Amino acid sequence: MRVDLHVHTCYSKDSLTPLEAVIEACLRRGIEKVAITDHNTISGAIELSKTVPGLVIVGEEIDTSKGEIIGLFLEEEIPRGLSPEEAIGRIREQGGLVYIPHPLDWFRRSALGRRELSDFIEEIDIIEVFNSRIFFPWNNWRAEKIAKEMGLLCGAGSDAHTAYEVGRAYVEIPPFNSRREFLEGLAQGRVVGSLTIPLIHFSSACAKIYKMFSSYAYS
Repeated sequence: MRVDLHVHTCYSKDSLTPLEAVIEACLRRGIEKVAITDHNTISGAIELSKTVPGLVIVGEEIDTSKGEIIGLFLEEEIPRGLSPEEAIGRIREQGGLVYIPHPLDWFRRSALGRRELSDFIEEIDIIEVFNSRIFFPWNNWRAEKIAKEMGLLCGAGSDAHTAYEVGRAYVEIPPFNSRREFLEGLAQGRVVGSLTIPLIHFSSACAKIYKMFSSYAYS
């Protein structure tokens, strides 16, 4: 089955994608599971999981003090601003998985670097080795090299902020019904993906501006 491990919805500060559009995109692209990883909230993931049972892995992209960390298979929201160690502890407390998105990306201040990764490498379950929004492909290659050097599982996600992007990167793994089965499947999975055009980042910037002005208008 195809699993996109990194998708944002209108519940993120920089996306306007309705939940219904995510469902339609998954059907169109043959994505059978999707991790909804909105910034600092699981509300969208919870809502979508109620609408389409079995489609969603509840996740959250958490802004920590040193960079972004994704928690997968979450039940409770984790606040932003924690240290990476504290955020990882919160993920572990609820039986979640620690997934590091777009590490070493030169163009993202939110990306964790190699030094930060080495500080808590023993607590990491999965490294994102293909992110469709990466500007330069060699940043994905570097992430894959580190994952293999450290003996970590490899993940992939579109990092979609628009419906157009959903499914541009995913892992092909056997069907699973639990966190344990997911990890076992990922160990034998295959990463598939294609980079999106760099101009797609303007959609995120526009979404931020729109939401900012909307909040002013209704405040």
